Amino acid sequence: MAIRLDNVGIAVRDLDATIAFFTDLGLTVVGRDTVSGEWTDTAVGLDGNHAKIAMLQTPDGHGRIELFEYIHPDAIETEPTLPNEIGMHRVAFAVDDIDEALAIAAKHGCHPLRGVADYEGVYKLTYVRGPSGIIVMFAEDLRRRGASAES
Repeated sequence: MAIRLDNVGIAVRDLDATIAFFTDLGLTVVGRDTVSGEWTDTAVGLDGNHAKIAMLQTPDGHGRIELFEYIHPDAIETEPTLPNEIGMHRVAFAVDDIDEALAIAAKHGCHPLRGVADYEGVYKLTYVRGPSGIIVMFAEDLRRRGASAES
C-alpha cells in the first residue's frame, strides 16, 4: 500500500486571522469552503458538523495545512498545548531567515515561547505561540546560509 502525508488539520478560533498569519509567512490558500451534511458528519464523527475550512500550501508544494473554524457544534476552548503534552502539538517550518519569520509572526501578536536557540551552530530554532494557541516551530539551517554566502 502506498501512503503519503496529505495535510495537517487544525481547528481554529478565527479562520481569517489564522489564514492571514500563515499567508504572511508565505503559504498560499489553495481552497476555501463551508462544509456540512451527512458526509461531513460521517467523515469527522460529529453530528451536525458544519465548518468553514481553508486549505493552505507551502511554497514548495509539499506541505499543506487544513484549517477549520466550527460553526456547529460549538468549538471547545482548551488551554494552549504545552510542548511536552502527549499528542500533536506543533507545526514546523524550515525557514531561510528566522528573524524575518519572527518579525512576520510578531505583526500578528505571536512571539517565541522563550527565545531563539542555537543548536550547535547548525540550526536556529524557536517555538512561537501562533493564532488559536497553535505552536509553530521555525527552524533555520545555518549551513544553507553559509553555502549561499559562498556562492
